[in-house]
Amino acid sequence: MEFKDYYDILGVKPGATDAEIKSAYRKLARKYHPDVSKEGGAEDKFKSVNEAYEALKEPSRRRAYDQLRAGGYRGGDEFRGPPPNWQGGADFSGGDGEFGDFFESLFGARAGGGRHAGPRRGRDVQAQLAIDISVAYSGGSQRISLGDGHGERTLEVKIPAGITSGRQIRLAGQGNAGAHGGPAGDLILEVVLREHEHFRLDGNTVLSTLPVSPWEAALGATVTVPTLAGNVELRIPPGSDGGRKMRLRGRGWPGKVTGDQIVTLEVRVPKAESDAQRELFEQLAREYADYDPRA
Repeated sequence: MEFKDYYDILGVKPGATDAEIKSAYRKLARKYHPDVSKEGGAEDKFKSVNEAYEALKEPSRRRAYDQLRAGGYRGGDEFRGPPPNWQGGADFSGGDGEFGDFFESLFGARAGGGRHAGPRRGRDVQAQLAIDISVAYSGGSQRISLGDGHGERTLEVKIPAGITSGRQIRLAGQGNAGAHGGPAGDLILEVVLREHEHFRLDGNTVLSTLPVSPWEAALGATVTVPTLAGNVELRIPPGSDGGRKMRLRGRGWPGKVTGDQIVTLEVRVPKAESDAQRELFEQLAREYADYDPRA
């Protein structure tokens, strides 16, 4: 089997802090999550990133791995297994095929020769949960399917209103099974908000773009604007340029302090498809002969 350089997989230096390792993991897990990534091989990269983080997040496992790596191994080198006196760090209740052969050879069995002193709690399982921004805004529930060595199971996850990317939802007892009568671990879901066609989130501010016609921008108008809580009416002042930002107070992200929605106007110019329409544009050009939009 090949030796895996977990630091290289996460894109961090061997001396990286725990916070740097966690930050790198979250960034890459979001990038390669099968529900949000369209890159080829994203699922395999996602699994590789999870495996690297599992090896490095626990201090004693990381120390054991660093000692092994210090022997001169680099990513891609042939690896025939750990030395006979190998102590693979903290207990790991793996061995279920969730990670690759290299990981299992190091951490797949309980350190200390596999002797069990009694009931042992199952390992927590971490995964990502992709949520539509509209569901995250109002809250609700979402079904997820999980596959493991015992088949596939479906869980109903409650989504609290106003949850954001990076927040975690813990499902007690839904992780790996315990050993020798011990309780199961938990399932920890890290939330990732899917991109939305109309809305973007910046802190507790919701950003959106509103297409308007040239006459609506020039003469002013009252138009319907979509928000995450439903449509509202917005008055556009006469003489509004494209790119003008308008604020809808209290229509942003819910929380301790509810944010606002910022609407950016986008002036859309219709095509002149008939003689009459072209004549209207030509008349407009004559009326505004002295107007230079680039001045």
